[in-house]
Amino acid sequence: MGRNTRKRRMPLATKAVAASAALALGGGGLVWANFYASAHESDSQNNRTKSSAARQIATIDCPDVGQQLSDVPDRARGEVDGELASMDQQITDAYQRLVTTRQAQAGDSQFVQNAILGPLKDRRKALIDRIKLEINRAGGQAPGNLDEFASCSGRPADQPLPNDGQNGGGQDDDGQDDGQDGGGQDQGQDGGGQDQGNGQTPDDNGNGAAGPFADDFVDINDVQPNSRDLPNGLAANGATGSTGSFTTVCGVNENDLFNSDNIIVAPGVDNGAHHTHDYVGNQGNTAFASDDDLANADTTCRNQGDKSTYYWPVLRLQDGTQEFDAGDLGGGAEGNVGKILKASQAEIKFVGNKQGDVVAMPKFIRIITGDAKAFTNGVANANTSFSCTGFEDRQVTDKYVLCPEGSQVVRTSNFQSCWDGQNIDSANHRDHVAFVQQDGSCPNGFQAIPQLQVRLVYDVPAPTVENGQVQNPYAVDGFPEQLHKPITDHNDFINVMDERLMNKMVKCINRGKNCT
Repeated sequence: MGRNTRKRRMPLATKAVAASAALALGGGGLVWANFYASAHESDSQNNRTKSSAARQIATIDCPDVGQQLSDVPDRARGEVDGELASMDQQITDAYQRLVTTRQAQAGDSQFVQNAILGPLKDRRKALIDRIKLEINRAGGQAPGNLDEFASCSGRPADQPLPNDGQNGGGQDDDGQDDGQDGGGQDQGQDGGGQDQGNGQTPDDNGNGAAGPFADDFVDINDVQPNSRDLPNGLAANGATGSTGSFTTVCGVNENDLFNSDNIIVAPGVDNGAHHTHDYVGNQGNTAFASDDDLANADTTCRNQGDKSTYYWPVLRLQDGTQEFDAGDLGGGAEGNVGKILKASQAEIKFVGNKQGDVVAMPKFIRIITGDAKAFTNGVANANTSFSCTGFEDRQVTDKYVLCPEGSQVVRTSNFQSCWDGQNIDSANHRDHVAFVQQDGSCPNGFQAIPQLQVRLVYDVPAPTVENGQVQNPYAVDGFPEQLHKPITDHNDFINVMDERLMNKMVKCINRGKNCT
């Protein structure tokens, strides 16, 4: 498998993290310390009870400060984005310390709080203070409650369930979650056989038991048709309004362009995504690319007027394969392990709006759909879904699907298709766009733009699920602390179409034609 071979800058703090990760890794850089081992040691060995074992913390749950920033002056955006990226690095560092200190945690019930969560809160508070200062210096007004988002909590190992996004991730300051805030009260529903009383240690699949787990998978035959109940991701087109479509053919990343940057959320920051992306379309997408760089780059799209960048986290088969990034940050050094699965089809289509005409997208508009942190943030921005060919009336957002023989895995993303009419981005990278409402209309003050729909099809060997364990699972890349949950899947887009092509697309859609 190829890779993006650009020389990457690595700050000193990141080098230190990479070094500590390397010390914790085994098997050629693929295996994180199995943090369930201490939870299954015998009572005679450590004189611990089953209940204390059940309180082992599986991951770090931090509130997303970036989502609280709805009004950041333009001249402070770069600095603020840099501080938010540093905050993501802090969480990664804390998670790394969590999974490499299990013996210490077993001997000290306050270790997680005193050695990990407490210092993390202090470091986050320092960055929050800098964010407030940068906003205020630029003439803005920082939210008055930002300090409330400094605290993080520990999510227990027995049942790390997605929450509803209401507890803020900072209410359990002792670091030993009692299972009442979404961590452990529904035994056996979401944790892949992590019942601490069954005597089984979950297979780590080469990533240190960082997921996915058996309960992250569902047989597509057990998914009810039309049962997906999230309000996001509705198809905007219908039998009325602007009924046309425009398809752009950009390949499936035959050029093997990969990196772990995120030019939208963390511009100018190396490894800002902490996971690897597939790229089609624009070939100049790195964290350091300017709009001019994107406009002058090559494109894999058949129509050379489309230099847009379309990117998403890679899908991997956790089969022990050592990919090109097995020892790299964003790859194996952050728990994203196994064989990268390239899509057999990448269908990229723009459609209309069932209520009326669409208007042209502004050049360089940025749209993120889905949420890479939905496991800890909650489902408010979750969107993309999984299905199987032949069963696409059955879509599921919080599970990976098991497809029958002859059927392929499908990832679907229907983007936000309402625009505020002014901005190509917003401070939290969401407020300038919105999803259509149930009737297909846009919220007040927003205009309908062509809806981007991305459908990715994969030949995926079906995982084996037996006795609450999953072998050779597939999973999307993600931030380490998100445990490879399917609900964290997401998709990104920057419009770099020339004016002629954009106008052609709008006319095709509004006139009810299907164009390429």
